[in-house]
Amino acid sequence: MVHIEIDHVSHSYGQGPLARPVLNDVCADLTERRIGVVGHNGSGKSTFVRMLNALLVPSQGVVRVNGMDTAKQAGKVRKLAGFLFTDPDNQIIMPTVREDVAFGLRRSGLTKQQVNERVDQALTRFGLESHGDHPAHLLSGGQKQLLALASVLITEPELIIMDEPTTLLDLRNARMIGRVIADLPQTVVLATHHLDLLDEFDRVLVFDGGRLVADAPPARALDCYRGLMV
Repeated sequence: MVHIEIDHVSHSYGQGPLARPVLNDVCADLTERRIGVVGHNGSGKSTFVRMLNALLVPSQGVVRVNGMDTAKQAGKVRKLAGFLFTDPDNQIIMPTVREDVAFGLRRSGLTKQQVNERVDQALTRFGLESHGDHPAHLLSGGQKQLLALASVLITEPELIIMDEPTTLLDLRNARMIGRVIADLPQTVVLATHHLDLLDEFDRVLVFDGGRLVADAPPARALDCYRGLMV
C-alpha cells in the first residue's frame, strides 16, 4: 500500500494581502487502500487531492508519498500516482480512443507489439474494445471517463487520485464508475459528492472551511458531513 503523509499543510492562492487561504494546518497519515474525501464546494477537498501528486504544492508544510516530498520530487511522485479529473475532456488529448490509451506508453521502452497488447487489454477491460478507432471526444460521458481511467491505469500507477470523477455523469454511469473503482487493486483516494460510493471505503476525510474536521470510517465521517450540510 502507498503511504501518504500530510504534515501541517496549508495552502493559499495568490500572495500578500490578496492571498486566499484554502487549506489550514491539515495533518493526516494515510495508509489505507480506499480513502474518501468529502466537503462542500470551496471546502478545500480538491486542493487537497491535487497536492497528492504534486499538481499543487503546499504554501506551508510537507506532503510525502512513500517518503517522497511532492515539492522536491514531483517527477518521481507523478510516476507513482495517476490523477483522474472531474471532466475527462481535460485529459483526453489524442484523436482516437486507441491513440489516447497508448499515449501513456510512448516512453515506456516497450515494443510496438507490446504496446498494442497492453492497449487491447485496457480497452477490453473497460468495454471499449469496439471503440478503438472512434473519435475520443465523441464518446458518451461515461465512456469518456472510462477512457480517461484506462489511460491512467495503463501506466500502472500504485496510487490513483480521483477528483469528483462522477460529478458530470448520470446515476447509471456514476454507478458503473463506482463498480470499476471498487475492483481496482491500487490505492485509491476519491474526492466525491456521491456519498454512496464510499460505503465500502476504509476511511473518509471531511473538509470544511479549509480544515480537516473529521477523519473516520465512512459511517461516522459521513454523519459528520451531513451534519455540516444541515
